[in-house]
Amino acid sequence: MESDPRRVTGVNTILPIGPTSAVQTVPVLFLLLAPLLTSCSELYRPVDCSDIRQRDKSSPSGVYTIYPLGERSAVQVYCDMDSSGGGWTVFQRRMDGTVNFYRPWDYYKFGFGDPAGEYWLGLDNIYYLTNQRKFELLVDMQDFDGKKVFARYSSFSISGECDGYKLNVTGFTDGGAGDGLSGHSGQKFSTFDKDQDTWPNNCAKSFLGAFWYNACHGANPNGVYRWGADGTLFAVGVSWYQWKGHDYSLKSISMKIRPVQ
Repeated sequence: MESDPRRVTGVNTILPIGPTSAVQTVPVLFLLLAPLLTSCSELYRPVDCSDIRQRDKSSPSGVYTIYPLGERSAVQVYCDMDSSGGGWTVFQRRMDGTVNFYRPWDYYKFGFGDPAGEYWLGLDNIYYLTNQRKFELLVDMQDFDGKKVFARYSSFSISGECDGYKLNVTGFTDGGAGDGLSGHSGQKFSTFDKDQDTWPNNCAKSFLGAFWYNACHGANPNGVYRWGADGTLFAVGVSWYQWKGHDYSLKSISMKIRPVQ
């Protein structure tokens, strides 16, 4: 039997033959274009949690993957979709003491912990995020009696590693916590093995944490996890001085950022 010369036998064969050719080429064109048509969802790479919230306002709080610097920069974060309209990218979270935060420089540079629990996103990632758009900062905290307060800042960013990941934070709004961060603005980040504070001694070593220490701190969110009031070691806990003083270690604290709308 002779083959029909109008029959398309392969996806690479598209022949303009007769009045039926347009109908016959549709399946072939679809096959050729299918990868492009189905790749839209694959190309969706949110830069931060606000992108996820904007795409689907019903997205619940939880762990998501974001891409601060494109497809090769995937990192998991906890997204707070509930506080003040949602869309917050959490870069620091303490809640139960399961993760050791007394760590050297490289850990704070690249991040550590579990975004489903306690973790630090990494200074590099915080820098990538806050230097693309203008961000605001929300710091939520809770004591062991269940009381919750917050501090909010209308502008938050950090510089790159060559400048010590210097903190820039302004525009304080009080949610009961008091202003624990303005005194840290302009300071470089310090760990016990990389001292960049303004104190003659080493703040990170003395207060068992890592932060944008001045000389030394009004907030120590990366300090040792303790249980409430404890003055046996001065100011080493997860503290926010303006709310509870130096010798009260908070039950929970989280630092989160969102692009300014």
